[in-house]
Amino acid sequence: MTGFDKDLRSIQQARQMVTAARAAQLQWANATQEQVDRVCQAMADAAFGASERLGRMASEETGYGVPEHKKIKNEFGSRVVWESIRDLKTVGVVHHDPAARVYEIAWPMGVVAALTPSTNPTSTVMNKILMSVKARNGIVVAPHPSAARCCYETARLMADAAESAGAPAGLIQCMNEISLAGTDELLSHRYTAVILATGGSDMVRAAHSKGKPAYGVGPGNVPVYVDRSANLERAACYIVGSKAFDYSVICATEQAVVADRPIAARLKELMQAEGAYWVTPAQADALRSTLFYPNGAINAQTVGKSPQYLAAMAGFHVPDTARILVADLDRVGREEPLSREKLTTVLGFYVCDGWEDGCDRSIELINFGGRGHSLIIHAENADIVMRFGLEKPVFRIAVNTMGTLGAIGLTTSIRPSLTLGSGGVGGSITGDNITVHHLFNIKRLAYETSKPPDAAFQPGRVGTQPVNSPDVQEIERIVETVLTEILKK
Repeated sequence: MTGFDKDLRSIQQARQMVTAARAAQLQWANATQEQVDRVCQAMADAAFGASERLGRMASEETGYGVPEHKKIKNEFGSRVVWESIRDLKTVGVVHHDPAARVYEIAWPMGVVAALTPSTNPTSTVMNKILMSVKARNGIVVAPHPSAARCCYETARLMADAAESAGAPAGLIQCMNEISLAGTDELLSHRYTAVILATGGSDMVRAAHSKGKPAYGVGPGNVPVYVDRSANLERAACYIVGSKAFDYSVICATEQAVVADRPIAARLKELMQAEGAYWVTPAQADALRSTLFYPNGAINAQTVGKSPQYLAAMAGFHVPDTARILVADLDRVGREEPLSREKLTTVLGFYVCDGWEDGCDRSIELINFGGRGHSLIIHAENADIVMRFGLEKPVFRIAVNTMGTLGAIGLTTSIRPSLTLGSGGVGGSITGDNITVHHLFNIKRLAYETSKPPDAAFQPGRVGTQPVNSPDVQEIERIVETVLTEILKK
Protein backbone atom coordinates (compact mmCIF):
# COMPACT_ATOMS: atom_id res chain seq x y z
CA MET A 1 0.00 0.00 0.00
CA THR A 2 3.04 2.26 -0.32
CA GLY A 3 1.53 4.02 -3.33
CA PHE A 4 -1.48 5.26 -1.39
CA ASP A 5 -1.73 8.32 0.81
CA LYS A 6 -1.95 8.06 4.59
CA ASP A 7 -5.74 8.11 4.83
CA LEU A 8 -6.17 5.39 2.22
CA ARG A 9 -3.55 3.20 3.86
CA SER A 10 -5.23 3.65 7.23
CA ILE A 11 -8.70 2.90 5.85
CA GLN A 12 -7.48 -0.25 4.12
CA GLN A 13 -5.64 -1.43 7.21
CA ALA A 14 -8.75 -0.93 9.33
CA ARG A 15 -10.82 -2.99 6.89
CA GLN A 16 -8.28 -5.79 6.71
CA MET A 17 -7.80 -5.97 10.45
CA VAL A 18 -11.45 -5.96 11.43
CA THR A 19 -12.18 -8.61 8.78
CA ALA A 20 -9.34 -10.81 10.04
CA ALA A 21 -10.40 -10.31 13.65
CA ARG A 22 -13.97 -11.31 12.82
CA ALA A 23 -12.83 -14.51 11.07
CA ALA A 24 -10.70 -15.41 14.10
CA GLN A 25 -13.47 -14.50 16.54
CA LEU A 26 -15.92 -16.84 14.84
CA GLN A 27 -13.52 -19.64 15.76
CA TRP A 28 -12.77 -18.26 19.21
CA ALA A 29 -16.48 -18.12 20.05
CA ASN A 30 -16.36 -21.93 20.26
CA ALA A 31 -13.47 -22.00 22.74
CA THR A 32 -13.90 -23.72 26.09
CA GLN A 33 -13.45 -21.89 29.37
CA GLU A 34 -10.20 -23.76 29.89
CA GLN A 35 -8.87 -22.61 26.50
CA VAL A 36 -9.93 -19.01 27.14
CA ASP A 37 -8.26 -18.89 30.52
CA ARG A 38 -5.07 -20.51 29.27
CA VAL A 39 -4.73 -17.92 26.51
CA CYS A 40 -5.49 -14.98 28.82
CA GLN A 41 -3.01 -16.23 31.43
CA ALA A 42 -0.31 -16.43 28.76
CA MET A 43 -1.07 -12.88 27.59
CA ALA A 44 -1.11 -11.49 31.13
CA ASP A 45 2.23 -13.13 31.92
CA ALA A 46 3.83 -11.84 28.73
CA ALA A 47 2.59 -8.30 29.29
CA PHE A 48 3.58 -8.30 32.96
CA GLY A 49 7.07 -9.48 32.08
CA ALA A 50 7.48 -6.63 29.61
CA SER A 51 6.01 -3.96 31.91
CA GLU A 52 9.26 -2.08 32.43
CA ARG A 53 10.29 -2.11 28.77
CA LEU A 54 6.86 -1.07 27.52
CA GLY A 55 6.59 1.64 30.16
CA ARG A 56 9.89 3.09 29.02
CA MET A 57 8.76 2.91 25.39
CA ALA A 58 5.52 4.72 26.21
CA SER A 59 7.26 7.54 28.07
CA GLU A 60 9.91 7.99 25.37
CA GLU A 61 7.42 7.98 22.49
CA THR A 62 4.80 10.28 24.02
CA GLY A 63 7.00 12.47 26.20
CA TYR A 64 4.48 12.02 29.02
CA GLY A 65 4.91 10.80 32.56
CA VAL A 66 7.42 8.77 34.52
CA PRO A 67 8.74 5.43 33.12
CA GLU A 68 8.84 3.80 36.58
CA HIS A 69 5.21 4.76 37.18
CA LYS A 70 4.18 3.52 33.77
CA LYS A 71 5.71 0.19 34.74
CA ILE A 72 3.35 0.11 37.76
CA LYS A 73 0.39 0.88 35.50
CA ASN A 74 1.46 -1.86 33.10
CA GLU A 75 1.69 -4.33 35.96
CA PHE A 76 -1.79 -3.23 36.98
CA GLY A 77 -3.19 -3.46 33.43
CA SER A 78 -1.81 -6.97 33.04
CA ARG A 79 -1.60 -8.96 36.26
CA VAL A 80 -4.02 -7.07 38.54
CA VAL A 81 -6.70 -6.80 35.86
CA TRP A 82 -6.28 -10.45 34.92
CA GLU A 83 -6.48 -11.65 38.52
CA SER A 84 -9.71 -9.67 38.96
CA ILE A 85 -11.42 -11.49 36.08
CA ARG A 86 -9.55 -14.82 36.01
CA ASP A 87 -12.16 -16.83 37.91
CA LEU A 88 -15.20 -15.35 36.17
CA LYS A 89 -17.13 -17.66 33.86
CA THR A 90 -17.50 -16.32 30.34
CA VAL A 91 -18.34 -19.53 28.45
CA GLY A 92 -21.61 -21.44 28.42
CA VAL A 93 -23.88 -21.34 31.48
CA VAL A 94 -22.49 -18.65 33.77
CA HIS A 95 -25.34 -18.69 36.29
CA HIS A 96 -28.29 -20.93 37.15
CA ASP A 97 -31.20 -20.05 39.44
CA PRO A 98 -32.88 -23.38 40.25
CA ALA A 99 -35.87 -21.75 41.95
CA ALA A 100 -36.59 -19.45 39.03
CA ARG A 101 -35.63 -22.16 36.52
CA VAL A 102 -33.49 -19.68 34.56
CA TYR A 103 -30.13 -20.40 33.00
CA GLU A 104 -27.87 -17.49 32.02
CA ILE A 105 -25.60 -18.18 29.06
CA ALA A 106 -22.67 -16.00 27.99
CA TRP A 107 -22.63 -14.79 24.40
CA PRO A 108 -19.67 -12.84 22.95
CA MET A 109 -20.29 -9.56 21.14
CA GLY A 110 -17.91 -10.06 18.21
CA VAL A 111 -15.14 -7.61 17.35
CA VAL A 112 -14.23 -4.80 19.76
CA ALA A 113 -12.93 -1.53 18.32
CA ALA A 114 -10.65 -0.20 21.07
CA LEU A 115 -9.57 3.44 20.98
CA THR A 116 -6.69 4.12 23.37
CA PRO A 117 -5.16 7.36 24.70
CA SER A 118 -1.62 8.70 24.60
CA THR A 119 -1.62 9.29 28.37
CA ASN A 120 -1.95 5.64 29.46
CA PRO A 121 -1.25 3.80 26.21
CA THR A 122 0.36 0.44 26.90
CA SER A 123 -1.52 -0.26 30.15
CA THR A 124 -4.87 0.51 28.49
CA VAL A 125 -4.05 -1.79 25.57
CA MET A 126 -3.24 -4.61 28.00
CA ASN A 127 -6.45 -4.00 29.92
CA LYS A 128 -8.70 -3.95 26.84
CA ILE A 129 -7.13 -6.99 25.18
CA LEU A 130 -7.50 -9.11 28.31
CA MET A 131 -11.15 -8.11 28.81
CA SER A 132 -12.04 -8.64 25.16
CA VAL A 133 -10.40 -12.04 24.74
CA LYS A 134 -11.72 -13.28 28.10
CA ALA A 135 -15.23 -12.51 26.78
CA ARG A 136 -14.40 -14.45 23.55
CA ASN A 137 -14.26 -11.36 21.36
CA GLY A 138 -11.74 -10.30 18.78
CA ILE A 139 -10.19 -6.85 19.13
CA VAL A 140 -8.71 -4.16 16.90
CA VAL A 141 -6.81 -1.44 18.75
CA ALA A 142 -6.67 2.07 17.29
CA PRO A 143 -3.97 3.93 19.23
CA HIS A 144 -3.51 7.66 19.56
CA PRO A 145 -1.03 8.63 16.80
CA SER A 146 1.56 9.83 19.32
CA ALA A 147 1.57 6.39 21.01
CA ALA A 148 1.29 4.14 17.96
CA ARG A 149 4.62 2.30 18.30
CA CYS A 150 4.36 1.36 21.98
CA CYS A 151 0.72 0.29 21.58
CA TYR A 152 1.55 -1.81 18.52
CA GLU A 153 4.41 -3.52 20.37
CA THR A 154 2.15 -4.26 23.34
CA ALA A 155 -0.54 -5.78 21.14
CA ARG A 156 2.03 -7.76 19.11
CA LEU A 157 3.54 -9.22 22.27
CA MET A 158 0.14 -10.27 23.59
CA ALA A 159 -1.01 -11.63 20.22
CA ASP A 160 2.11 -13.80 19.95
CA ALA A 161 1.52 -15.14 23.46
CA ALA A 162 -2.14 -15.80 22.68
CA GLU A 163 -1.41 -17.71 19.48
CA SER A 164 1.30 -19.76 21.20
CA ALA A 165 -1.30 -20.73 23.81
CA GLY A 166 -3.87 -21.78 21.21
CA ALA A 167 -5.78 -18.66 20.11
CA PRO A 168 -6.53 -18.34 16.39
CA ALA A 169 -4.27 -16.05 14.38
CA GLY A 170 -5.72 -12.59 13.81
CA LEU A 171 -7.82 -12.42 16.97
CA ILE A 172 -5.77 -9.48 18.31
CA GLN A 173 -4.92 -6.61 15.97
CA CYS A 174 -3.44 -3.13 16.37
CA MET A 175 -3.37 -0.44 13.72
CA ASN A 176 -0.09 1.30 12.97
CA GLU A 177 -1.32 3.31 10.00
CA ILE A 178 -3.18 5.92 12.03
CA SER A 179 -5.47 8.61 10.67
CA LEU A 180 -8.91 9.99 11.49
CA ALA A 181 -10.25 8.43 8.30
CA GLY A 182 -8.91 5.01 9.22
CA THR A 183 -10.21 5.19 12.77
CA ASP A 184 -13.61 6.26 11.45
CA GLU A 185 -13.61 3.26 9.09
CA LEU A 186 -12.87 0.94 12.02
CA LEU A 187 -15.67 2.39 14.13
CA SER A 188 -18.17 2.31 11.25
CA HIS A 189 -17.28 -1.09 9.76
CA ARG A 190 -20.10 -3.60 9.61
CA TYR A 191 -17.98 -6.20 11.42
CA THR A 192 -17.32 -3.92 14.41
CA ALA A 193 -19.71 -5.04 17.13
CA VAL A 194 -18.90 -2.72 20.02
CA ILE A 195 -16.73 0.36 20.56
CA LEU A 196 -14.57 0.80 23.65
CA ALA A 197 -13.24 4.38 23.64
CA THR A 198 -10.87 5.82 26.23
CA GLY A 199 -9.72 9.37 25.64
CA GLY A 200 -10.87 12.94 25.25
CA SER A 201 -14.38 14.32 24.80
CA ASP A 202 -14.12 14.54 21.01
CA MET A 203 -13.16 10.87 20.76
CA VAL A 204 -16.03 9.84 23.02
CA ARG A 205 -18.55 11.84 21.00
CA ALA A 206 -17.28 10.22 17.80
CA ALA A 207 -17.61 6.75 19.33
CA HIS A 208 -21.21 7.42 20.32
CA SER A 209 -22.13 8.74 16.87
CA LYS A 210 -21.65 5.50 14.92
CA GLY A 211 -24.93 3.81 15.72
CA LYS A 212 -23.19 0.93 17.48
CA PRO A 213 -23.00 -0.09 21.14
CA ALA A 214 -20.28 2.08 22.64
CA TYR A 215 -18.57 2.54 25.97
CA GLY A 216 -17.12 6.03 25.95
CA VAL A 217 -15.35 7.49 28.95
CA GLY A 218 -14.70 11.19 29.17
CA PRO A 219 -12.56 13.56 31.20
CA GLY A 220 -12.47 13.97 34.95
CA ASN A 221 -12.07 17.13 36.99
CA VAL A 222 -11.60 15.38 40.29
CA PRO A 223 -11.90 17.37 43.54
CA VAL A 224 -10.45 16.06 46.79
CA TYR A 225 -12.26 17.27 49.89
CA VAL A 226 -10.23 17.25 53.13
CA ASP A 227 -12.45 17.47 56.20
CA ARG A 228 -11.48 18.72 59.66
CA SER A 229 -11.86 15.10 60.86
CA ALA A 230 -9.27 13.79 58.39
CA ASN A 231 -5.94 12.19 59.15
CA LEU A 232 -4.00 15.15 57.75
CA GLU A 233 -0.60 13.48 57.53
CA ARG A 234 -2.04 10.67 55.43
CA ALA A 235 -4.12 13.07 53.33
CA ALA A 236 -1.11 15.28 52.52
CA CYS A 237 1.07 12.27 51.65
CA TYR A 238 -1.58 10.72 49.41
CA ILE A 239 -2.63 13.92 47.64
CA VAL A 240 0.90 14.95 46.69
CA GLY A 241 1.91 11.39 45.82
CA SER A 242 -1.18 10.87 43.69
CA LYS A 243 -0.81 14.15 41.80
CA ALA A 244 2.88 13.46 41.18
CA PHE A 245 2.24 9.86 40.05
CA ASP A 246 3.13 9.53 36.36
CA TYR A 247 2.95 13.33 36.26
CA SER A 248 -0.83 13.29 36.63
CA VAL A 249 -1.97 11.71 33.35
CA ILE A 250 -4.58 9.34 34.82
CA CYS A 251 -8.03 10.93 34.51
CA ALA A 252 -8.88 10.08 38.14
CA THR A 253 -6.02 12.17 39.52
CA GLU A 254 -6.88 14.94 41.98
CA GLN A 255 -7.28 18.31 40.23
CA ALA A 256 -8.17 20.57 43.16
CA VAL A 257 -7.98 20.33 46.95
CA VAL A 258 -11.05 21.60 48.80
CA ALA A 259 -9.79 22.10 52.37
CA ASP A 260 -11.94 22.67 55.46
CA ARG A 261 -10.86 26.03 56.90
CA PRO A 262 -9.83 24.87 60.41
CA ILE A 263 -7.25 22.46 58.95
CA ALA A 264 -6.31 24.28 55.72
CA ALA A 265 -3.12 25.91 57.00
CA ARG A 266 -1.86 22.69 58.59
CA LEU A 267 -2.68 20.70 55.46
CA LYS A 268 -0.69 23.20 53.39
CA GLU A 269 2.33 22.80 55.70
CA LEU A 270 2.14 19.02 55.47
CA MET A 271 1.77 19.08 51.69
CA GLN A 272 4.79 21.37 51.41
CA ALA A 273 6.76 18.88 53.48
CA GLU A 274 5.78 16.21 50.91
CA GLY A 275 7.10 18.29 47.99
CA ALA A 276 4.19 20.58 47.08
CA TYR A 277 5.50 23.95 45.85
CA TRP A 278 3.05 26.84 46.33
CA VAL A 279 3.28 29.29 43.44
CA THR A 280 2.91 33.05 43.82
CA PRO A 281 -0.03 34.91 42.21
CA ALA A 282 2.26 36.05 39.40
CA GLN A 283 3.51 32.50 38.82
CA ALA A 284 -0.08 31.24 38.84
CA ASP A 285 -0.90 33.76 36.09
CA ALA A 286 2.04 32.50 34.07
CA LEU A 287 0.81 28.92 34.49
CA ARG A 288 -2.70 29.87 33.35
CA SER A 289 -1.44 31.15 30.01
CA THR A 290 1.10 28.34 29.67
CA LEU A 291 -1.24 25.42 30.36
CA PHE A 292 -4.32 26.62 28.49
CA TYR A 293 -5.18 28.39 25.26
CA PRO A 294 -7.73 31.25 25.37
CA ASN A 295 -10.51 28.86 24.27
CA GLY A 296 -9.86 26.63 27.31
CA ALA A 297 -8.09 23.83 25.44
CA ILE A 298 -5.05 22.43 27.21
CA ASN A 299 -1.62 22.94 25.67
CA ALA A 300 -0.54 19.39 24.82
CA GLN A 301 3.10 20.37 25.38
CA THR A 302 2.35 20.69 29.11
CA VAL A 303 0.65 17.30 29.57
CA GLY A 304 2.43 14.79 31.81
CA LYS A 305 5.40 17.06 32.62
CA SER A 306 7.44 17.63 35.77
CA PRO A 307 6.94 20.79 37.84
CA GLN A 308 10.45 21.92 36.89
CA TYR A 309 9.62 21.59 33.17
CA LEU A 310 6.34 23.48 33.57
CA ALA A 311 7.95 26.25 35.61
CA ALA A 312 10.64 26.72 32.96
CA MET A 313 7.95 26.93 30.26
CA ALA A 314 6.14 29.55 32.32
CA GLY A 315 9.29 31.57 32.93
CA PHE A 316 10.14 30.87 36.56
CA HIS A 317 12.24 28.46 38.59
CA VAL A 318 11.33 25.86 41.23
CA PRO A 319 13.67 23.67 43.28
CA ASP A 320 14.45 20.09 42.34
CA THR A 321 12.59 18.96 45.47
CA ALA A 322 9.26 20.17 44.07
CA ARG A 323 7.01 17.26 43.12
CA ILE A 324 3.91 19.29 42.20
CA LEU A 325 2.90 22.95 41.82
CA VAL A 326 -0.05 24.27 43.86
CA ALA A 327 -2.02 27.47 43.23
CA ASP A 328 -4.45 29.10 45.68
CA LEU A 329 -7.80 29.58 43.91
CA ASP A 330 -11.15 31.09 44.82
CA ARG A 331 -13.19 30.79 41.61
CA VAL A 332 -14.46 27.97 39.38
CA GLY A 333 -15.35 28.32 35.72
CA ARG A 334 -14.13 29.77 32.45
CA GLU A 335 -12.70 32.81 34.19
CA GLU A 336 -10.34 30.52 36.17
CA PRO A 337 -8.40 28.23 33.79
CA LEU A 338 -6.71 26.43 36.67
CA SER A 339 -10.09 25.13 37.84
CA ARG A 340 -10.13 22.90 34.74
CA GLU A 341 -8.78 19.36 34.45
CA LYS A 342 -4.98 19.59 34.39
CA LEU A 343 -3.30 16.42 33.10
CA THR A 344 -0.02 17.57 34.55
CA THR A 345 1.60 18.38 37.89
CA VAL A 346 -0.47 21.48 38.76
CA LEU A 347 -3.06 21.39 41.55
CA GLY A 348 -5.64 23.95 42.68
CA PHE A 349 -6.23 24.69 46.37
CA TYR A 350 -9.55 26.04 47.72
CA VAL A 351 -10.53 26.77 51.32
CA CYS A 352 -14.14 26.16 52.41
CA ASP A 353 -16.15 26.82 55.56
CA GLY A 354 -17.36 23.43 56.73
CA TRP A 355 -18.30 20.29 54.89
CA GLU A 356 -21.52 21.74 53.42
CA ASP A 357 -19.52 24.52 51.73
CA GLY A 358 -16.94 21.91 50.69
CA CYS A 359 -19.75 19.86 49.23
CA ASP A 360 -20.96 22.82 47.16
CA ARG A 361 -17.46 23.66 45.92
CA SER A 362 -16.83 20.03 44.95
CA ILE A 363 -20.06 19.90 42.95
CA GLU A 364 -19.12 23.18 41.27
CA LEU A 365 -15.80 21.68 40.14
CA ILE A 366 -17.45 18.45 39.00
CA ASN A 367 -20.09 20.29 36.99
CA PHE A 368 -17.44 22.44 35.33
CA GLY A 369 -15.58 19.53 33.82
CA GLY A 370 -15.98 16.08 35.33
CA ARG A 371 -19.64 15.11 35.66
CA GLY A 372 -20.03 11.46 36.49
CA HIS A 373 -16.33 10.72 36.92
CA SER A 374 -14.72 10.68 40.39
CA LEU A 375 -14.28 12.43 43.75
CA ILE A 376 -11.87 11.83 46.61
CA ILE A 377 -12.63 12.49 50.26
CA HIS A 378 -10.36 12.42 53.31
CA ALA A 379 -12.43 12.25 56.51
CA GLU A 380 -12.89 10.10 59.58
CA ASN A 381 -16.47 11.27 60.11
CA ALA A 382 -18.52 8.49 58.54
CA ASP A 383 -21.68 10.63 58.32
CA ILE A 384 -19.91 13.26 56.22
CA VAL A 385 -18.38 10.58 54.00
CA MET A 386 -21.85 9.14 53.37
CA ARG A 387 -23.31 12.57 52.62
CA PHE A 388 -20.67 13.06 49.97
CA GLY A 389 -21.40 9.59 48.61
CA LEU A 390 -25.13 10.25 48.39
CA GLU A 391 -25.02 13.73 46.93
CA LYS A 392 -22.17 13.95 44.41
CA PRO A 393 -22.92 13.42 40.69
CA VAL A 394 -19.98 11.02 40.25
CA PHE A 395 -19.70 7.23 40.18
CA ARG A 396 -16.40 6.69 41.99
CA ILE A 397 -15.96 8.18 45.46
CA ALA A 398 -12.66 7.04 46.91
CA VAL A 399 -12.24 7.46 50.67
CA ASN A 400 -8.92 8.05 52.44
CA THR A 401 -6.82 6.86 49.51
CA MET A 402 -4.96 8.12 46.44
CA GLY A 403 -7.31 9.23 43.69
CA THR A 404 -5.03 8.01 40.93
CA LEU A 405 -4.75 4.45 42.22
CA GLY A 406 -8.00 4.22 44.19
CA ALA A 407 -10.43 5.00 41.38
CA ILE A 408 -8.86 2.46 39.03
CA GLY A 409 -9.11 -0.23 41.68
CA LEU A 410 -5.49 -0.75 42.76
CA THR A 411 -5.87 0.55 46.34
CA THR A 412 -9.63 -0.07 46.65
CA SER A 413 -11.89 -2.99 45.82
CA ILE A 414 -13.52 -1.22 42.88
CA ARG A 415 -13.29 -3.47 39.83
CA PRO A 416 -9.78 -2.92 38.37
CA SER A 417 -9.84 -1.07 35.06
CA LEU A 418 -8.24 1.82 33.20
CA THR A 419 -11.51 2.63 31.43
CA LEU A 420 -13.77 4.49 33.85
CA GLY A 421 -17.40 5.10 32.90
CA SER A 422 -18.98 8.45 33.75
CA GLY A 423 -22.62 7.34 33.67
CA GLY A 424 -25.58 9.09 32.14
CA VAL A 425 -24.73 12.46 33.71
CA GLY A 426 -21.34 12.31 32.01
CA GLY A 427 -22.59 11.10 28.62
CA SER A 428 -21.68 7.43 29.10
CA ILE A 429 -23.92 4.36 29.09
CA THR A 430 -22.50 3.19 32.44
CA GLY A 431 -20.80 4.57 35.51
CA ASP A 432 -18.89 1.33 36.08
CA ASN A 433 -15.21 0.66 35.75
CA ILE A 434 -15.41 -1.16 32.42
CA THR A 435 -14.51 -4.83 32.70
CA VAL A 436 -15.24 -8.19 31.09
CA HIS A 437 -18.94 -8.13 32.11
CA HIS A 438 -19.50 -5.22 29.74
CA LEU A 439 -18.13 -7.12 26.73
CA PHE A 440 -20.43 -10.11 26.55
CA ASN A 441 -24.20 -10.45 26.50
CA ILE A 442 -26.36 -12.84 28.49
CA LYS A 443 -28.90 -15.20 26.95
CA ARG A 444 -31.59 -16.44 29.33
CA LEU A 445 -33.02 -19.93 29.04
CA ALA A 446 -36.24 -19.82 31.06
CA TYR A 447 -38.68 -22.64 31.89
CA GLU A 448 -42.30 -22.01 32.67
CA THR A 449 -42.86 -21.28 36.35
CA SER A 450 -46.51 -20.21 36.28
CA LYS A 451 -49.45 -21.23 34.09
CA PRO A 452 -50.97 -18.77 31.61
CA PRO A 453 -54.36 -17.26 32.58
CA ASP A 454 -57.41 -19.08 31.21
CA ALA A 455 -58.46 -16.01 29.23
CA ALA A 456 -55.35 -16.37 27.09
CA PHE A 457 -56.92 -19.52 25.55
CA GLN A 458 -60.33 -17.96 24.82
CA PRO A 459 -61.01 -17.03 21.17
CA GLY A 460 -61.81 -13.44 20.38
CA ARG A 461 -65.20 -12.45 18.92
CA VAL A 462 -65.12 -13.08 15.19
CA GLY A 463 -66.30 -10.41 12.73
CA THR A 464 -66.65 -7.55 15.19
CA GLN A 465 -65.33 -4.06 14.56
CA PRO A 466 -62.79 -2.62 16.99
CA VAL A 467 -64.19 -0.01 19.31
CA ASN A 468 -64.26 3.46 17.70
CA SER A 469 -63.23 1.99 14.31
CA PRO A 470 -64.85 3.79 11.34
CA ASP A 471 -67.20 1.82 9.09
CA VAL A 472 -65.54 0.34 5.97
CA GLN A 473 -68.16 1.87 3.69
CA GLU A 474 -67.55 5.28 5.26
CA ILE A 475 -63.81 4.94 4.55
CA GLU A 476 -64.55 4.06 0.92
CA ARG A 477 -66.83 7.10 0.61
CA ILE A 478 -64.10 9.42 1.97
CA VAL A 479 -61.49 7.99 -0.42
CA GLU A 480 -63.83 8.44 -3.40
CA THR A 481 -64.55 12.06 -2.42
CA VAL A 482 -60.82 12.88 -2.10
CA LEU A 483 -60.02 11.31 -5.49
CA THR A 484 -62.84 13.25 -7.13
CA GLU A 485 -61.47 16.52 -5.73
CA ILE A 486 -57.98 15.69 -7.01
CA LEU A 487 -59.25 14.92 -10.49
CA LYS A 488 -61.18 18.19 -10.62
CA LYS A 489 -57.94 20.08 -9.99
